[in-house]
Amino acid sequence: MKFAVIGGTGLIGSQVVEKLKAAGHEVQSYSLSTGVDVITGEGLEEALAGADVVVNLTNSPTFDDASPEFFRTSMDNILAAGRKGGVGHVVILSIVGVDEVPDLVYYRAKTLQEDILKAGPIPYSIVRATQFMEFMDAVMSWTAEGDTVRLPATPLRPIAAQDVSDAVVDVATGPPLDGVLEIAGPDVIPLDEIGRITLRARSDGRTVVTDDTAGMFAAVPGDVLVPKGEARIAPTHYSDWLS
Repeated sequence: MKFAVIGGTGLIGSQVVEKLKAAGHEVQSYSLSTGVDVITGEGLEEALAGADVVVNLTNSPTFDDASPEFFRTSMDNILAAGRKGGVGHVVILSIVGVDEVPDLVYYRAKTLQEDILKAGPIPYSIVRATQFMEFMDAVMSWTAEGDTVRLPATPLRPIAAQDVSDAVVDVATGPPLDGVLEIAGPDVIPLDEIGRITLRARSDGRTVVTDDTAGMFAAVPGDVLVPKGEARIAPTHYSDWLS
């Protein structure tokens, strides 16, 4: 099969490209650095022409009010170029519970991306993942001050990027779902406890204080970021990933 991976140089994209090639597929990786711009459309038609499957792993450069327009424009452009090029399957990566956090503009933007894909002319698959283990340091940095890290007790089910890329490859090499696959790590852990586990594993002497008003995840109601129905459970535990 012939794959076009847009955003193929990122954390997930680079792994997806590597795994698809290892499985013997014809794979092209595209990004701004290769001359493909999903916002202006430059190079997009040429990139997608003749591809069987497009895996769109591009992400908004910001999490603010500009993100909805990024996902609207990029998804519209990818679908138009894909239809012209005869693409038979478009895959995107989204977030478990994304449509249940209306107070976060980035989550509204990702929901918009999903909706545009669902209404589009090409068969599709949406892989919704829980929060990446690789991003936990960044999450803690948002609310760190001196020797204290303030984090809400938001229930999460962190997943390793390696497991996410495995799921994306499995979906991309199969028939279109015309629906959603949810994937999650094996353990439900409150975010404040993730912080304590992380600092302890790294012999970091800072203290985590539970503060349900701190940071982006303070806007998340209840346990909406934890899958409720059928989900694919990944094998990597957070403690093993840390070590």
